[in-house]
Amino acid sequence: MKNILTWIAAVFAMFVTTGCSQENVQNSQEEKKQVSIMLDWYPNTNHTGLYVAKEKGYFEEQGLEVEILQPGQNAGVDSMVASGEVDFGIGSQEGVTQARANGIPIVSIAAIIQHNTSAFASLKESGIESPKDFAGKTYGGWGSAFEEAMIKAVMNQSGADFSQVEMVTLGISDFFQTIGRNADFMWIFYGWDGVEAEKRGIDLNVMWLRDLHPALDYYTPVVLTNEKRIQEDPETVRKFMKALSSGYEYAIQNPEEAAEILLQLNPELDEELVISSQKWLSPRYQDEAERWGEQKEEVWKRYADWMYEQGLIKKNIDPQNAFTNEFLPDAS
Repeated sequence: MKNILTWIAAVFAMFVTTGCSQENVQNSQEEKKQVSIMLDWYPNTNHTGLYVAKEKGYFEEQGLEVEILQPGQNAGVDSMVASGEVDFGIGSQEGVTQARANGIPIVSIAAIIQHNTSAFASLKESGIESPKDFAGKTYGGWGSAFEEAMIKAVMNQSGADFSQVEMVTLGISDFFQTIGRNADFMWIFYGWDGVEAEKRGIDLNVMWLRDLHPALDYYTPVVLTNEKRIQEDPETVRKFMKALSSGYEYAIQNPEEAAEILLQLNPELDEELVISSQKWLSPRYQDEAERWGEQKEEVWKRYADWMYEQGLIKKNIDPQNAFTNEFLPDAS
């Protein structure tokens, strides 16, 4: 009889323990906060730290369930973040500056890359080696006011005549299908198209924007949220940034492993390009900064002043309100 009672007690304890365990798992799942982030473009190595943070459980450790969204056709990242339809976004300093000049309260909470890695690129045989050489050539781009302003500014600086450049709007086009055919020079992110050119053995003339004018060494891309979220739920912003910082720190230290994670979650990407791009970009995420994501007021002010001078914004902004380092973890 004693043995039977002992067995019954053990079974009862097992059911209680199992029930508590299941309840704890359920509670743990219920406690995870659902947040979303929208990309600025299709997944690429600018975004690797985000995918690493998701795959390696850094977000989960912070009690977050993160949904990664690609940009829609009807609404841009800036407007989606500003309206609160998404919690976070990947954008650019020029986008934040223009938004704030128009009274749209989005804020940059981290610089993904410390220096501008974009450039004007042309085929080597084109002979385009300086902004003076833009004269008489065709530029192919998205048709934005930013492009025209940049080209005009760097040409004026070098004493060249902007009116001699033919501006062609190509929209979303393949650099390698377009360059040397529909356009003589284009604006690229070197970490993707430049690395792809190296892979293909195509020689390019490259003019880094950061070398053409000090103001053009601005932050692109950046991580965005809106003022309301910062004011009403700073703890979620802090947790998100802690996990995201860990993702980018991992990608800095382990470029090949990080590239494999990006490929695993986005198998449609070109494996060789992703690995080569990641090796090129990983040391540039943080560069000389004390920690990943760090932003400087002087960079924001310099670029906002330049945009205002070029007529890209009707009124200047207070750079102190456009960004914050508040949610970055302390440097290790």
